[in-house]
Amino acid sequence: MRLEAGCPRCSSSVTTVDETWTCPVHGDTDPLWRVVEPGYDAFAEYLVRSRPLPTWLPWPMPPDWAVTDFGCVGREGGDPRAAFVSCSGPTELDGVVELTVVTEEPGVGLGARVAAVTHTDPGRDIGGAAAPIRLRVDAATVPVWSVDTTSEGDQVLDRAVLAGESMGRWLWLVVRPASAALLLHDLGSLQDVAELGPELVALPFGSVPRAW
Repeated sequence: MRLEAGCPRCSSSVTTVDETWTCPVHGDTDPLWRVVEPGYDAFAEYLVRSRPLPTWLPWPMPPDWAVTDFGCVGREGGDPRAAFVSCSGPTELDGVVELTVVTEEPGVGLGARVAAVTHTDPGRDIGGAAAPIRLRVDAATVPVWSVDTTSEGDQVLDRAVLAGESMGRWLWLVVRPASAALLLHDLGSLQDVAELGPELVALPFGSVPRAW
């Protein structure tokens, strides 16, 4: 199997009985279908499961960068509720950087898991002041705000999290390490790579240790 089922909100395995998926921690859930080994065939399977949700990546991708992880949340035969894709590559100032982009409906919790924050949706952290960053996402300009990643006993600056709203869904961007957040200004626009057509065949893939 190219994609394996898990819980979108934690690392627990899920079980299924009569098309009902259950996490031992979160109960009934829509499963996260996450790639086992990144590659073109697995990505094609993911695109079928995730449509019509967008798969946003910096495009064109920076030199020597590759797609390293991807997945979507949804039940068999149902509409997907969330999708994510990660890419990683070398930078001059921050070494190897990983960017994960999540689009999801409210309440799913996948973005919060990727970002390692305690609240399921980013609502309380965004929209209260002028957005520090505006990103080009397909044909739109989307404001994004910084999301607080600290909790009691957790002051590690291993990631930067930004969030906003696009196409009626939450948009999360998680950058590792945190110092690489400024790189977002240089990556260019995010494009739905599912719409690339023949160019999609040349999409590079690679494997890195999972951060979440």
